[in-house]
Amino acid sequence: MNAPLNIPAVTAADTWTVAGRTFQSRLIIGTGKYTDYALNAAAAEASGAEIVTVALRRVNLSDPSKPMLVDYVKPDRYTFLPNTAGCFTGEEAVRTLRLAREAGGWSLVKLEVLSNTPHLYPDMEETLRALKLLVSEGFDVMVYCTDDVVFAKKLEEAGAAAIMPAAAPIGSGLGIQNKVNIRLIVEQAGVPVLVDAGVGTASDATVAMELGCDAVLMNTAIAGARDPIRMARAMKHAVIAGREAYLAGRMPKKLYADPSSPLAGLI
Repeated sequence: MNAPLNIPAVTAADTWTVAGRTFQSRLIIGTGKYTDYALNAAAAEASGAEIVTVALRRVNLSDPSKPMLVDYVKPDRYTFLPNTAGCFTGEEAVRTLRLAREAGGWSLVKLEVLSNTPHLYPDMEETLRALKLLVSEGFDVMVYCTDDVVFAKKLEEAGAAAIMPAAAPIGSGLGIQNKVNIRLIVEQAGVPVLVDAGVGTASDATVAMELGCDAVLMNTAIAGARDPIRMARAMKHAVIAGREAYLAGRMPKKLYADPSSPLAGLI
C-alpha cells in the first residue's frame, strides 16, 4: 500500500501574511474604475477579496455632497490599501501617503511612482527613494515595481513589506509577459510577491499563482469586463485553482510522448 502524499490543500488555514496582517483571500481588487460605487461593491463581494486598493487621488473619501466609496465598500468589511496612483515623483507619493495616514490612520500602503510615459512603467529610482523615506516614517509599504529581478531584491533590502511586479503595462490586459522573471523574484524573496497590473482574464491570474506568487492584484481586468461581477467570480476561482496547482506540483515537461496507459501486455 502506497503511503499517502503529504500535499497541503487550499483550506481556511492556507493564509498569507503581509506586515503582520493575515488574509485568506489571495485576490486584491481595485476601486475607482467602475461605473459607480455600487457596482464596485458588488464586484468586491463576488471576488471574495479582503483587501481593496484605494487610489487616493481618484476616489472620493471625504466629500459627503457626492457619492463616497466608504458608503458602499465598507472599511469594516475590507482592509483599505491606499495607493499613490497618479504620482510621478517620490515627493508626490510620500506627501499623498502622509495625508492618507492623517485622514484614515492607514499605515499599510501601496507605493507606485510612475514614469510619465505612454507605458507608465514605474520609475524605479524614484520608487526606491520614496520607499526608504516611507519606511523611515513607519509605513508598511507594498511596492509596485517592474519585473527587474535585481531591483526587486533592492526593494526588499530597503524594507518593502511586499514586492509587486507588473505582469504588463497598467490596464493593458496582456497578461504575464515575463514568467521567468516573476518566478525568479518569487524564488529570491523573503516577503510576499504579488503580480500587479496587466492581468486581463482568469487564466492570467491562474498563471501568476502557479508561478508561486502569494496573491494577485487587479483593477481593470474586472472593472473593464462586460460583466464585472461575473469576472470577479471568475478571478476568485482562478486564483484558487492556480494556488492549488502550485501546491500540488505540476508534472515534469517532456519532449516526447509518455502514454497514460502502459504499452506492455497489450492484446
